[in-house]
Amino acid sequence: MGAPRALRGTLLAVATVVLVGCSSLLPKSQAHVSGFQSFDQARGAIESLVPQTSTLADLRAIGIDPLNSANTTLLTHADVVRRFVPSGVIERKDLNPGIVQCLEARDACRGIDVTASHLGTERKGGFFADFFNFVRRTEVRGWRFNAVVLLVQETVVYRSWGGQPHIEETDVRRNPLGPLQDIGPSTISVPAPVVVR
Repeated sequence: MGAPRALRGTLLAVATVVLVGCSSLLPKSQAHVSGFQSFDQARGAIESLVPQTSTLADLRAIGIDPLNSANTTLLTHADVVRRFVPSGVIERKDLNPGIVQCLEARDACRGIDVTASHLGTERKGGFFADFFNFVRRTEVRGWRFNAVVLLVQETVVYRSWGGQPHIEETDVRRNPLGPLQDIGPSTISVPAPVVVR
């Protein structure tokens, strides 16, 4: 009498886990690139730099060290020319004075390209539909930030920023055949042609 009752209790516990906890079994991931905790924090740091006044020390004080910070790209004078004067259509009078100053400084000009992001990926939906590849719904939430800072010697002459403050992307993939969807023609062997002579 006790064994059937224990079996029913076990089956009930398993069914509860299957029905309630399945979504928690789906994969999640977090990717944090940078020392900034938010888009606004990164934007505020770059906007605190004052062209012609801020220095390399100020840049390090806000958490951007050109030689030690992760995800920063050092730009040479040639990189700055390619980025800000991509063709002969743009004249110097159309450029920001800080960019012109950097271009005229030649080897004393250098740039820093800063990239920061925080993205979380989570699969949503039913566990079995996802596990057996019938329906996979992936949601991406977070932000991406990028900035460019130009310096002549140790002085900041230009800074700009951009990016995506709020990222919300959803990817839904439906496979009517589930796990058989990818088998297709690759598993069908085609006989070699018969050559008649």
